[in-house]
Amino acid sequence: MDKPFLDKLRKIDPYVPGEQPQAKDIIKLNANENPYPPAPGVQEVLRTFDASSLALYPDANGKRLKTVLAERFGVKTAQVFLGNGSDDVLALAFQSFFCSDKPILYPDITYSFYPVWCDLFRIPYETVPLSEDFCVNIRNYDKPNGGVVLPNPNAPTGRALPLDAIEDLLQHNTDCIVIIDEAYVDFGANSAVSLLKRYENLLIVQTMSKSRSLAGLRIGYALGSETLIATLEAVKNSYNSYTMDAIALAAGEAAVRDEMYFQQICRKVIATRERAAEALRGLGFTVSPSLSNFLFVTHHKKEASVIFEYLRQKNIFIRYFKLPRIDNYLRITVGTDEQMDKLIAALKEFL
Repeated sequence: MDKPFLDKLRKIDPYVPGEQPQAKDIIKLNANENPYPPAPGVQEVLRTFDASSLALYPDANGKRLKTVLAERFGVKTAQVFLGNGSDDVLALAFQSFFCSDKPILYPDITYSFYPVWCDLFRIPYETVPLSEDFCVNIRNYDKPNGGVVLPNPNAPTGRALPLDAIEDLLQHNTDCIVIIDEAYVDFGANSAVSLLKRYENLLIVQTMSKSRSLAGLRIGYALGSETLIATLEAVKNSYNSYTMDAIALAAGEAAVRDEMYFQQICRKVIATRERAAEALRGLGFTVSPSLSNFLFVTHHKKEASVIFEYLRQKNIFIRYFKLPRIDNYLRITVGTDEQMDKLIAALKEFL
């Protein structure tokens, strides 16, 4: 049967999220989730939340959450944008700021949803090769472009740039928007927030999915000049004024208010990361320097795909990317000490 309407449908290769196994008896180290629960205040919010309030629309502006974020980062509330996870915020930023005919620039090894958004929003782009050891060379971005997107730390490599390199990038890209994707910044890297006062074309995107253990609630936010944030708000309100629900707004506020718990959890993840990295090196792995909550590794004798399948049979889930340049690497989320000990023990049996 002829179906001429099919020719009018949008054709796109969508982003495919990482595997989310639902079994209980597994060690899940494949999605860069935090192995520890959210702050006690978040749990109290969920325990005492008035379900009857869900009959009403949430605060479209998210004023209370914006206020605590602004206080934490030393900016105005008008410099804070909220979204349904950092993916939502980034997608809106792509749509809002990359409107020229020049290609935007981002690393050739990074998040796989960047090219999907470029395709979706019809944004020209050019990938900039990382060095052989997966470092970003800022000088490679010194060319005409329609914008720059730089994850810091990068994923899946875990490598980060120092703050002076980020400022160097900004100084050489003053005529476009520069987005610094800081999803993993709380695990040892330097945030570019201090540069906001000097660079109005800088947008910083962060998430509560990693360091604040709220991947299940989807809370992301951007920090930038009032002009950039107003543009994001206008684009968001052109299709959905209510991207944040009432529960997420309340839980997010509680998470930000508990700075002591936040710092404690970050220190625990960092300590486990360093201990696990040393153990993996002792098993013959090359471990890329990481300032994230995951490790990017390759083994000098065993193929990554073989290790991946072996661990999967042991109900230990990590991430394998069958992609150019990194098809012999594995990304391992930092779990609890107990989880990482079980991973190391399983690898010892195999290797």
